Amino acid sequence: MRIGVPAESRAGETRVAATPETVKTLTALGHTVFVQSAAGALAHYTDTAYAAAGATVCSAAQAFAADVVLKVQTPTEAELDAMRRGTVLIGMLNPFDVDQAARIHAAGVQAFALESIPRSTRAQSMDVLSSQANIAGYKAVLLAASLYQRFMPMLMTAAGTVKAARVLVLGAGVAGLQAIATAKRLGAVIEASDVRPAVKEQIESLGAKFLDVPCETDEERAAAEGVGGYARPMPPSWLARQGALVHERAKLADIVITTALIPGRTAPTLIDEETVRAMKAGSVIVDLAAGKGPHVGERRAGNCPLTEADAVVLRHGVQIAGYTNLPAMVATDASALYARNVLDFLKLIMDSEGKLSIDTSDDIIAATLLGHDAALLKTA
Repeated sequence: MRIGVPAESRAGETRVAATPETVKTLTALGHTVFVQSAAGALAHYTDTAYAAAGATVCSAAQAFAADVVLKVQTPTEAELDAMRRGTVLIGMLNPFDVDQAARIHAAGVQAFALESIPRSTRAQSMDVLSSQANIAGYKAVLLAASLYQRFMPMLMTAAGTVKAARVLVLGAGVAGLQAIATAKRLGAVIEASDVRPAVKEQIESLGAKFLDVPCETDEERAAAEGVGGYARPMPPSWLARQGALVHERAKLADIVITTALIPGRTAPTLIDEETVRAMKAGSVIVDLAAGKGPHVGERRAGNCPLTEADAVVLRHGVQIAGYTNLPAMVATDASALYARNVLDFLKLIMDSEGKLSIDTSDDIIAATLLGHDAALLKTA
């Protein structure tokens, strides 16, 4: 089978969908891999390394002409036009964008959106959202530390004692838990909140204090259980109590990292303008839901209505960072993890002879196949 790995063309994207490591595995399985020249350059994977792994370094046209095309982000219209009808496309294709899904379907491309992989034990090795969220949580803390104009750990020096930074993490999914772990390594004092009481043990095992907002009704308790590894929208009564607690803890925090985001849904508001106004001058917010929150005028905010996508803004003395692609800032390892996810997914849709074998009765394949009934039900 011919497998193509084109360079990513969207602004700010530094990752690549295959690395020399995964190319070596694919060629050992008998596949021919075409890697566009400089496709891995921004992630520090050279053409020489790809060639040594058995790939054919080629033009963009050759990469898109393959039987299977591996991408990180969704293809542009020009890239779709470069693919033959019947091509298998694998990548993070934003399955909730109906217009884009229609364009892919019209191009006659058989597409698999890896964001739709179920949160199950069998699918863990293919879970691109988890692998990339893990990196985002790590980078969010480093970004916050670079913006924060004080030390993160407590320091006792001849010139006096410096208090440890206080970090508040909102949302304890994969990104939030990694943010807690990273901030702890840097010596911060950490508090964390999540709608799911079940994550309390995980939060505390990483050295953070869990901010508990008890559920008072059956409706609240049912919502707090979550589904498919994600939190569910909570009733207004619970959100009001959580908002009051977050407001008080944010006033004391030096750094706030917000991570509340469910694919296909508008990110909730966790830090409102009143809370930002009450925070200490010089404090920092890193909003991992930037560009995916409610509309504010002509822009989309994040977990904070003051967040601006792909920018750092100063509001009421607080710096708010709204980078929308933090994994691309750790391109080498982000690519390595993503490429392994893609490789494991490829193995799922191939038979023992290395030929395509797409079994739509398989729950992982059915969930990711763009346009398949199961996938449509998931996005409804």
